[in-house]
Amino acid sequence: MKSPIHLEEKVVLVTGGSRGIGEAIARACGQAGAKVAIASRKLEGVSQAAERLRKDGITVEPFACHTGKLSDVERLIKETVSAFGKIDCLVNNAATNPYFGPMMAVDDGAFDKTFEVNVKGYFYVAREVARHLINRDSPGAIINIASIQGLGGAPLQGVYAMTKAAVISMTKTLAVELAPSKIRVNAIAPGLVDTRFSAALLTNKDIVERVVARTPQARYAEPHEIGGAAVYLASDSASFVTGETLVVDGGLTINSV
Repeated sequence: MKSPIHLEEKVVLVTGGSRGIGEAIARACGQAGAKVAIASRKLEGVSQAAERLRKDGITVEPFACHTGKLSDVERLIKETVSAFGKIDCLVNNAATNPYFGPMMAVDDGAFDKTFEVNVKGYFYVAREVARHLINRDSPGAIINIASIQGLGGAPLQGVYAMTKAAVISMTKTLAVELAPSKIRVNAIAPGLVDTRFSAALLTNKDIVERVVARTPQARYAEPHEIGGAAVYLASDSASFVTGETLVVDGGLTINSV
């Protein structure tokens, strides 16, 4: 009997797919039956990720793309459609966090780069995939990887948190505007996940101890634990879910202790 949650006959595009959460989501989607396109800024890294995924039997193609550049995004959509014939689901995951420290001390370069990739980049890719789906007159799904940092105050990560709050807002507005085209738009807000992206947090013993102490499950996540959430939101089983932010944080944000 076929699982009610599957991605067979679907093509999923994952940005920021060279490692960490992006690679884990690509693997989960591929294991659920999807053909997968993964993109990252440098072709070398994303090609290596593609080889790892192929060893797991996943049909995947790698592409280079700076999501903050519209010309790159337009090329990415064309190349993905050329390779697979269509795109059914986008997972917006490519992000950056070049500054760790008080908001009052951030320089313009780090500020602008964070917004270019985390907000403008998400919007560019979402818009181009939505246009592709509308032109095909096809339903589809867009999943934006946000963060629990976008749900409240985030000392030392304020600029990054601002971009993730913007992603959550973008998700809600696009969900309303794209609903008539049968395009669902949702977000996933992970807590602390064991990735290279989170190294500044994971190498800080005090921060890790505080996070774990406040988390009911008393741990942080592994990348594969975000993958399952993405598969659900990409699947037809989530056909009546749009505009939502699915928090995956082991209970951290509901625990006021």
